[in-house]
Amino acid sequence: MATEGGGKEMNEIKTQFTTREGLYKLLPHSEYSRPNRVPFNSQGSNPVRVSFVNLNDQSGNGDRLCFNVGRELYFYIYKGVRKAADLSKPIDKRIYKGTQPTCHDFNHLTATAESVSLLVGFSAGQVQLIDPIKKETSKLFNEERLIDKSRVTCVKWVPGSESLFLVAHSSGNMYLYNVEHTCGTTAPHYQLLKQGESFAVHTCKSKSTRNPLLKWTVGEGALNEFAFSPDGKFLACVSQDGFLRVFNFDSVELHGTMKSYFGGLLCVCWSPDGKYIVTGGEDDLVTVWSFGDCRVIARGHGHKSWVSVVAFDPYTTSVEESDPMEFSGSDEDFQDLLHFGRDRANSTQSRLSKRNSTESRPVSVTYRFGSVGQDTQLCLWDLTEDILFPHQPLSRARTHTNVMNATSPPAGSTGNSVPTPGSTAPPPLPRSNSLPHAAVSSAGSKGSVADGAIAAGVSKFATLSLHDRKDRHHEKDHKRNHSMGHISSKSSDKLNLVTKSRADPAKTLGTPLCPRMEDVPLLEPLVCKKIAHERLTVLVFLADCVVTACQEGFVCTWGRPGEAASSNP
Repeated sequence: MATEGGGKEMNEIKTQFTTREGLYKLLPHSEYSRPNRVPFNSQGSNPVRVSFVNLNDQSGNGDRLCFNVGRELYFYIYKGVRKAADLSKPIDKRIYKGTQPTCHDFNHLTATAESVSLLVGFSAGQVQLIDPIKKETSKLFNEERLIDKSRVTCVKWVPGSESLFLVAHSSGNMYLYNVEHTCGTTAPHYQLLKQGESFAVHTCKSKSTRNPLLKWTVGEGALNEFAFSPDGKFLACVSQDGFLRVFNFDSVELHGTMKSYFGGLLCVCWSPDGKYIVTGGEDDLVTVWSFGDCRVIARGHGHKSWVSVVAFDPYTTSVEESDPMEFSGSDEDFQDLLHFGRDRANSTQSRLSKRNSTESRPVSVTYRFGSVGQDTQLCLWDLTEDILFPHQPLSRARTHTNVMNATSPPAGSTGNSVPTPGSTAPPPLPRSNSLPHAAVSSAGSKGSVADGAIAAGVSKFATLSLHDRKDRHHEKDHKRNHSMGHISSKSSDKLNLVTKSRADPAKTLGTPLCPRMEDVPLLEPLVCKKIAHERLTVLVFLADCVVTACQEGFVCTWGRPGEAASSNP
């Protein structure tokens, strides 16, 4: 599969590729870009980004697309595989002076056919709230740059909230805002709320409630991207210091960390069930980290340069039923597996629940994720059972080798994660030999997790807390607990600064924080194709297509197998 077209010139851009599902095909007429294709110098420009939202309108064309190119921001009806793009009719177009859009995010909770809330972050540090359907600019946050003067690297609405959003900057700081509060006319003063290993969280000291509600200082160097877990409870952050840090968002506690092989980490994503996190970065690798075990379970090498985006494909995750006799998990475990996240639904979930709602059958899942990079290549990867459960024999009469055994961390023991020597059958993916003992000797012990010291200020923080999600939209958000009350009130006098624990790469290499290459399975890409002239900055998996975009400003649609033929020429 990966060798398709191998006899042709290496620099030729591919317009199709084949996987086990069939043929993916580039739809040239569905390409979005600037209406006037002027020559574009991508050097020094901020990455092209793409955001989608579905308005669930009656026309059947409910998807809307936003993308930035240079100083410009465009908002279109997205036709996908159904119809050719009409570049002459953007719903909204904006050109900015003195600053450039760097990232954006739609609020899916509030989107309607008449109105949509879009957050846009900028290179000078501001964040704008706009409604591209009404063509309105509602608010500008950090307008005077009193909160942070550095570039906005990532902006996202807090899951389940109509008013809270999180903004990360290249300063390494992250701020929690409420759209209904102002930012004040003076620089904010902060009070320490909580501190731990290489992170600190402050509340804003003010007589009246103002933005930001919280200031997070995470690691050293730029905070390049963050991602909320599917259930919204956890937050994964990747930084220029090469660390992945995973926090419990509501309790502001560090769950686990991982270090890149070298260089900064640039991108991060969660599996649809929240069990695995994938990162990519300047080591040219994709790294798979187990949330439950807090350890690296695989690395993937296929890119020839920095990896800029990683994303899971929930629509091609394969589900295989096993013999009912093999089921060893509890009913609760089984139901948890069938419902990824608390209130999200996608095709994988519905397929799982349809096939298993009335039968107590275990399922084995193969996860599919993709990555794009500065080498202009798209890679697709399959995460299979021989990687997820290296300690289990892969015989036909498989016992206990089902997803339930990996979805929760081992109960008070690390022995469960130690592989049995010589027990691995030949894997379906080319990779290194089975996982050695050393890699997981202390894997489940969470030795690298720092709970950190707990600071005071909770009683004052209660007035600024996340309660507005619950109080104002209590009927929609009742499933989330936003109380900070369980943080104990210890003295914060001694906790003034972030504990700077500079990790020497030579000291972290070979530890559970950063295992050596030979200590973990090495994935090889299922597909690795050069698909653009400029570095790739976008990868989005939709139900009927895959969307990519490059720094030249071209947003491309790849029809999934069976979908490409239905597009209009």
